[in-house]
Amino acid sequence: MYSMFLFLETINYPILIGFLVSSLALAISPGPDNIFVLTQSISNGTKAGLATVFGLVSGCLVHTTLLAFGVSEIIKRSDTLFFAIKLFGALYLLYLAYKVYRSDASILLNQESKSVKSPRKLFWTGFTMNVLNPKVTIFFLAFFPGFLFSDELNTVIQFYVLGLLFMLSALLVFGSIAVLAGTISKYLTSHKNAGVYLKWVQIIVFVGIALYLFLSDK
Repeated sequence: MYSMFLFLETINYPILIGFLVSSLALAISPGPDNIFVLTQSISNGTKAGLATVFGLVSGCLVHTTLLAFGVSEIIKRSDTLFFAIKLFGALYLLYLAYKVYRSDASILLNQESKSVKSPRKLFWTGFTMNVLNPKVTIFFLAFFPGFLFSDELNTVIQFYVLGLLFMLSALLVFGSIAVLAGTISKYLTSHKNAGVYLKWVQIIVFVGIALYLFLSDK
């Protein structure tokens, strides 16, 4: 029990909270994953939408594993290489913010497809979409290293904790989208400026995380 208290004392809770808030904000911002969940829920029902969510979220575990064992070894070997990874991460996030800035703010919902798909098939579709997307690996590489939250805890464990928090935030947001798909669709249709507001939320989050990475120490 005493060792557990010592372990809890090594955790930097503000960093973990900042990571969770950033993850929630990014999950809420419009992107291919949450739009896909929304359209599948509208076309095939809530159960199908939730199956898609579980598939997408499960895929994050693969990217977390690649990150945990790859970057943890780099951290052990070289402070300079780790700084280079964080610098790359900050620049990549600024690039993502610029791409969002240049993109169209409208949210397009493709509701034409009415073919019913089984939840099992949609789970594997979501899982495959996530695992085979190299941009997710690059994003994890850019996002996670700046949020290591303990000087004592093994970095592999820290990356898995961050990965599970990221998955939890995605599950909460995407799951809510699947359950409330009809209401959200009606709101987006009747409020044309919603896409603009969500676009700027995404830009602010990307820039904020990039600045945090620039200024944070190992």
